[in-house]
Amino acid sequence: MGTDKIAIGTCGYSYRDWLGHFYPPGLAAKDMLPFYAREFNFTEINSTYYALPRPENIEQMARKVPEGFIFTVKAYRTLTHERGNSVAADGRLLRQALKPLIDRGQLGAVLLQFPFSFRNNQANREYLARVKELLADVPLAVEFRHNSWVKDAVWDFLKRHELAFTCVDEPELPGLIGPVVRCTARIAYVRFHGRNAGKWWRHEEAYERYDYLYSEAELKEWLPGIAYLAGQAERVFVAFNNHYHSQAVTNARMLKELLDNIKKVPAGTSH
Repeated sequence: MGTDKIAIGTCGYSYRDWLGHFYPPGLAAKDMLPFYAREFNFTEINSTYYALPRPENIEQMARKVPEGFIFTVKAYRTLTHERGNSVAADGRLLRQALKPLIDRGQLGAVLLQFPFSFRNNQANREYLARVKELLADVPLAVEFRHNSWVKDAVWDFLKRHELAFTCVDEPELPGLIGPVVRCTARIAYVRFHGRNAGKWWRHEEAYERYDYLYSEAELKEWLPGIAYLAGQAERVFVAFNNHYHSQAVTNARMLKELLDNIKKVPAGTSH
């Protein structure tokens, strides 16, 4: 397996509830990214979903990490959830904001995470093609929530438009995608959301949905799929979104160790 191609990290890194778990107690928010980057070489920026970033803020983040550190960026909500008249303008603003990362070779992908209500139909496929045109020179990963997208014709469509299918681990609930593994672009993307079925649709706080700690056995289920993606793609991004109390960090470390152990096994040895 080409484990050198696999970047493992967390969805976001700036969480106050990580203080005393991953971060030292009292660590300032401005120091979280440099601390995080001591251990991980990749993170997914989630704050960009809630507000369009400024180029100077992105530049500042890029300066806080070592050379070779990679960011993926979650697209602003108007591009995925609202999809109104501002899409073209917001797409251009997002592209401008990402220029510091693009210039430094530190942008891994832009993640387009669509809601459960975004179903597989002609209008939505046309919309995806339009967004790809707006961000033509940026690697795009698409995360679907509704299982109407799990079709052979969709894989062909994604390949044609150079859109990476985002593989997800999430609860086994009616209508959700499930653990489907496909490589449809030069990059591959995997997101671990946790398997908290009871809180997925019913929760008071958003974080409750992602309150879950994977066991080693559950992570091992994904090793063949990640190996497949590493054999197909130029780069594989694996992001843990079960962020409550830094469970994402715990599981990212576990997966890194599992992959390192595979790497140490001599070729031709069964394991």
